[in-house]
Amino acid sequence: MAFSSSLLLGAVIALTGAATANAASSVDYVALGDSYSSGVGSGSYIGSSGDCKRSTLAYPSLWASAHAPASFSFTACSGARTGDVIANQLGPLNSSTDLVSISIGGNDAGFSDVMTTCVLQSEATCLTRIATARSYVDTTLPGKLNSVYDAIKAKAPAAHVVVLGYPRFYKIGGSCVVGLSDKVRTAINSAADYLNAATAKRAADHGFSFGDVAGTFTGHEICSGSAWLHSLNWLNIGESYHPFAAGQSGGYLPVLNALD
Repeated sequence: MAFSSSLLLGAVIALTGAATANAASSVDYVALGDSYSSGVGSGSYIGSSGDCKRSTLAYPSLWASAHAPASFSFTACSGARTGDVIANQLGPLNSSTDLVSISIGGNDAGFSDVMTTCVLQSEATCLTRIATARSYVDTTLPGKLNSVYDAIKAKAPAAHVVVLGYPRFYKIGGSCVVGLSDKVRTAINSAADYLNAATAKRAADHGFSFGDVAGTFTGHEICSGSAWLHSLNWLNIGESYHPFAAGQSGGYLPVLNALD
């Protein structure tokens, strides 16, 4: 009897395992977005992706490697804005798409220009530029996000869509003794939170999940002594303020895993 029970239990485990594997392999996954999704800063770029700098160490690639989806389309691209997603990235979406991930909106809000202004110009000029970006997030970005999310829903109506946010850049009062003031660093962090809050609202209104990565990056900001983000890199400006590979695997991937 015990032997028969063991055989039955083994059969149940085997069947359950098979069902789980089949479920994982049946997922059609499409990864959209900007440089935080393409993996800029993590290295190991896919040669065929060109200036989009899609990386094998970006969180979409890591998720696909771990879950072996039935199909994986990776169209995220460095520098992408909302209009670029609509124009260039939605081709793989269809009625069979099961999972979509995306980070978008930072470039629309002027992320690169904000950081350039804050690094090269006065504190007052920097704070004014941040205020301008926050105003854009209030007045213009919601409509642009609506356009992207509407387009995704129209092309992939059955998909579970996970919208990923952006990390705070700085640990305030941390190990950095030169560079931007803590007042500026705090304003930049606050602007990231502001952008994330606006994005989360638009995502929720479309029935999408929002993945807040601020928590997973806590303790790994610039000036933390254990940073998962590049600081200013004069030798490779494009990688500045983007996650290392550790930020993709430790900061972004767990959030996607929790919501997929």
